[in-house]
Amino acid sequence: MVEKVLTIAGSDAGGGAGIQADLKTFEEYGTFGISTITSILTVDPTTRVPDIYPVAIDVVEKQLITAFSGGELSAVKIGLLGSLEVINLIENQLTSLTQKHLVLDPVMAVKTNNDVLQPELVNEMIERLIPLADIVTPNLVEAQILSGLSVIETEEHLKEAALKIYNLGAKSVVIKGGSRFPSETATDLFYDGTNFHFIHKPKIITKTNHGAGCSFAAAITAGLAKGLSLYEAVSLAKKYVARAIYEGIFLNEHTGYVWHGAYQQAENRMTKGEYINEQ
Repeated sequence: MVEKVLTIAGSDAGGGAGIQADLKTFEEYGTFGISTITSILTVDPTTRVPDIYPVAIDVVEKQLITAFSGGELSAVKIGLLGSLEVINLIENQLTSLTQKHLVLDPVMAVKTNNDVLQPELVNEMIERLIPLADIVTPNLVEAQILSGLSVIETEEHLKEAALKIYNLGAKSVVIKGGSRFPSETATDLFYDGTNFHFIHKPKIITKTNHGAGCSFAAAITAGLAKGLSLYEAVSLAKKYVARAIYEGIFLNEHTGYVWHGAYQQAENRMTKGEYINEQ
């Protein structure tokens, strides 16, 4: 059986983050990706300023109805929300089905703009979606906002932030320290309410990291759908994204995306030689 996995998020016109990153990751994990688009993100290549265009709420609702038309899914990932109405729809849908394996990626900013995209949604996300989540996957900036800490610069800070976010109601937390964390290695922290697990990987100095956070959360989602434990899903997702960053692709001179097919060398699939052999 192929597991069906849903992403509720924004669509990235560049193809490397958001819904596009999620669906590509789901495919790499051998799961069937389903999508509900909350908004469309574009970036002007001359100014590098992002624009977000919300999808009409009735269209979002119809997408959710379609996605859940067969009942509960193997796993669900939530990314860019778009509006309070979207939170209402998601909460109602998830609670009516008692949906399992819910991953919340609390998207609050994009790499081209450090301003919080949706400050009015943070409290609603905390109160209504975090308690439903099996795991919450903030980056350093999002972890600061959710935890209320003014700075996260040490492993003790990471542990304090993870504990505070866990106490908001999530079953587990993974903070994506990554290359921004001021240490010699890219450092993430997974906390399940009992143990703190640090994951250290060599830092990859590159500009092809756009979409890494979305892809990481999507990989965790697909891993859970495939039957991995939370820690196993996080560990494999870290390896998947590290390879995707290392072999990234440039959309233009300013934007470098992760390459979602890198871990399994997708570029070698469906070659001309295979076509000839089928003749």
